[in-house]
Amino acid sequence: MDKLKLEILTPNGMIYDGDAVSVTLPGEEGEFGVLAHHASLTTLLEAGVIDIEKEDKSVESVLINWGVVQVDEKKVIVLVEGAVAIRGDNESDVAKALDEAKELINDIADSNPAIASVSARIESAAQKLI
Repeated sequence: MDKLKLEILTPNGMIYDGDAVSVTLPGEEGEFGVLAHHASLTTLLEAGVIDIEKEDKSVESVLINWGVVQVDEKKVIVLVEGAVAIRGDNESDVAKALDEAKELINDIADSNPAIASVSARIESAAQKLI
């Protein structure tokens, strides 16, 4: 199965750096998926959830507030102002990530009508991890 390299960066550092089978991104005109060998593009991202499908079929979710993505045939680079990875090895790690995600959502709640959808996706992702 073909893979692509994915980097998610914030002003505070790297959130994700690894391989992925597919990536679903919250584009300005709606969600879109990226696979290896995707046509090159650069576009704005809105507040939402980036879903990363790994080789083992697991899915990792990263909440973002806004940013830009650059895609080419082998690599996806996501630059965002704020992001929280919804992952953890135990319940306390997941709970901490959820608290950080809720704080990020509250910071952008007034500027995006899709916040309820994002909140629901975060809760769903958290349930899968617990």
